[in-house]
Amino acid sequence: MSQTGRQSINISKVLCVILGGGQGTRLFPLTKDRAKPAVPLAGKYRIVDIPISNCINSRFRRIYVLTQFNSTSLHSHISRTYKFDQFSAGFVEILAAQQTFNNTSWYEGTADAVRKNLVHFMNHDFDYLLILSGDQLYRMDLQEVIEQHRDTNAEITVATLPVKAADTPALGIMQIDTSGRVTKFLEKPKNPALLEPFKMPAEIREQAGIAPGDDLYLASMGIYVFNRKVITELLDNPLSDFGKHIIPHAINTHRVYSYVYQGYWEDIGTIRNFFEANLDIVSELPRFNFFDMSAPIFSRPRYLPGSKINGAVVDHAVIADGCIINRARITNSVVGLRTLIGENTELNRVVILGSDYFESIASVQRHEEAGMPRIGIGAGCQIENAIIDKNARIGNGVKISPAGKPDNLDHERYYIRDGIVIIPKDAVIPNGMVI
Repeated sequence: MSQTGRQSINISKVLCVILGGGQGTRLFPLTKDRAKPAVPLAGKYRIVDIPISNCINSRFRRIYVLTQFNSTSLHSHISRTYKFDQFSAGFVEILAAQQTFNNTSWYEGTADAVRKNLVHFMNHDFDYLLILSGDQLYRMDLQEVIEQHRDTNAEITVATLPVKAADTPALGIMQIDTSGRVTKFLEKPKNPALLEPFKMPAEIREQAGIAPGDDLYLASMGIYVFNRKVITELLDNPLSDFGKHIIPHAINTHRVYSYVYQGYWEDIGTIRNFFEANLDIVSELPRFNFFDMSAPIFSRPRYLPGSKINGAVVDHAVIADGCIINRARITNSVVGLRTLIGENTELNRVVILGSDYFESIASVQRHEEAGMPRIGIGAGCQIENAIIDKNARIGNGVKISPAGKPDNLDHERYYIRDGIVIIPKDAVIPNGMVI
């Protein structure tokens, strides 16, 4: 992210707020014991590292993360990872929902979460409040968004993404004029006939450098810029959500503009999207490139040893630090931190979130005496189309596949969501079990 020509932007006048989301039901059971932003990603990261890294690479270093469910691991990750120079004003802090004498309710939506912390935010000196989602995979120069916001004299800017008609039912769709000002909003349209007025005109496509082709529509990315005064005005009401309530109302009363983003963007707030986004990373030309050091993705340094691979066959895979892989066959898979894989095990389209620690010999012996396998994946296993959460104990000869099973299923030892088998955190799968 080049900073050329950006000297006029006062980075100290931007305050960033990352919305951690609610219970994360769409990512359950990965969110059973952790907040959605704390879900591991791509072998060694957490989802929250994406928006925080976008802020840091854009030179914005005053960052709050709002959350309310299972925030312990998220707090631990952020406090260990993001430490700025003591002489700078930079910080990354969590603001968890809390009950007070004046307010006894939890966050009831994105706007409500900001409203309940507004007094805290207003103690800072800022001109622009930048609000980001905590469950998206993308790389964006956020200074460009602030720059356009300032140059258009906008009061609110909404980052938007050109999408095809098939993608619109799950998104909020914007209509803009030739200046980029938002004139109409349509929330998750199910009727295709309603889309016609929202089709991007040829003139706007040309301005954005988008070649002629399929009809496109501008979808809200859940990324907003508000002027300081405007955010206080718009939140002086009981409305709870930005996308459903605040922005549609503001279009008629304030200067709302669209920032059109054309890079890779994926909502990884569902099991299917999370799974496919992880597997895309192992392709030769991934749509999201973690190797792009012009805007690196930051995470916690763990000082683990390099992974050891003993005669394994590995094809299109990401292997994180601290793993030991013994004569296994691994294809199209992500192997997370500290993962142990036994010999003659075959993994295909598997996302392993790793382990929090290396198990001691005494612990291994104690669990074996109790008839339980060690942490990791045993020998002679066959696993496909699955997510293995942290610290799972998978015995020898285990077979895991969603083939022939319903798309959604709850079992005492595993779950199936969107046709993907999920072995939950700390689960025990006995030797020889077939799932």
